[in-house]
Amino acid sequence: METNFETIEGRSTQFYLLMSFLAISAAVGLVSSYLMYSKGLYITGMTNRVPWGLQIILAVFYIGLSAGSLVISSLYAIFGKIEYKPFARISVSLAILFLMAALLSIILDWGRPDRIFVPFSHFNPVSMFSINPFLYTVYIFICFVYLWAMFREKEKLVRIIALIAVIWAIGVHSGTGAIFGFVPRELFQSPLLPPSFIAAALSSGTALMILVIFVLFRLTRRALDNRLMVRLGKLLAVFIVVAMYFVLVENAYRLYLPESRKAAYYFLFGGFHSSVFWYGMIVIGSIIPAGILFNPRTGSSIPWIVLSSVLTVFGVLCERYLIVIPGQTHPVDLFPNMEIVGSALEEGIVNYSISFYEVLQAIGILGIIGFLFVLGLRLFRLLPTEAKISE
Repeated sequence: METNFETIEGRSTQFYLLMSFLAISAAVGLVSSYLMYSKGLYITGMTNRVPWGLQIILAVFYIGLSAGSLVISSLYAIFGKIEYKPFARISVSLAILFLMAALLSIILDWGRPDRIFVPFSHFNPVSMFSINPFLYTVYIFICFVYLWAMFREKEKLVRIIALIAVIWAIGVHSGTGAIFGFVPRELFQSPLLPPSFIAAALSSGTALMILVIFVLFRLTRRALDNRLMVRLGKLLAVFIVVAMYFVLVENAYRLYLPESRKAAYYFLFGGFHSSVFWYGMIVIGSIIPAGILFNPRTGSSIPWIVLSSVLTVFGVLCERYLIVIPGQTHPVDLFPNMEIVGSALEEGIVNYSISFYEVLQAIGILGIIGFLFVLGLRLFRLLPTEAKISE
């Protein structure tokens, strides 16, 4: 079945209002970023103990969305599922934009965005902070080539680049997971974090694609076969279970080891983050959407599939918060079996709350990415005229 792609018309009042809203959001975020740059990151409430805040949480989240969104294109390009071809160009364009959002979040969180090229001029092969910039830039280049091959309908090249893109995406997210998993401190160090990151990326990326496909086809009044959404829902259900498995094993491992048991109890039952874990990530973000999707009745209903996708994205966002924040607020045991009587850093468990400046900055980054995505729909043939399963 031949798939035809076209641009959106982009001449309606609603289109110009949406673009104006996204542009204003971007401007607000840039103003907030300038204030944080000129006055210092201390205005956000971040400290030497908690130097990673909302932007790093979102950066990890966006990298997962980028890697996970490629799943849909790989179903067509690698596994030959031609019914998913209508979504392939959208998924690759989102992969590029979400990685750009992640890089913007990281650069603006530095406090010194003028030092953007330092990681490339001082390469350290045993530092994940030095390796990852190389992984990110090459990934974006591969995705651009992948998208170009799709536009030119070079099917053989598409299959080759698709395989390279998926393998590189696994490397990108494994590298991001290694930033935390290879750090020798409680609540960070874990060899399971890289594959756990990939599992969460698959679930969040697939859920996001379901939402994007649903919204775009509804707004542009394009024909969408409900059976495609049901199949994506079943795929999402499997990814949710796999992600939950990694979380279960990782925390069971922490509880099993005597040296990490205290930190594990703090993580699971210690405070606000424990509520985020049990209610946000486990119940709302995993158990409920999995139950919806595995139920024969609700799993074949488009509104229920959309709801489960929203809950899954929320759950993975909670999981990203739990990866970044508790490991910083919990004290590092630098000297086992010894008492620290004096330190330049605040001792014990500290608190962190997301500041208004960080929220505005995050809205600005989403505004930039949203503006570029809608502009791309207007200028390039990303959307299919219809998406159906051939009989």
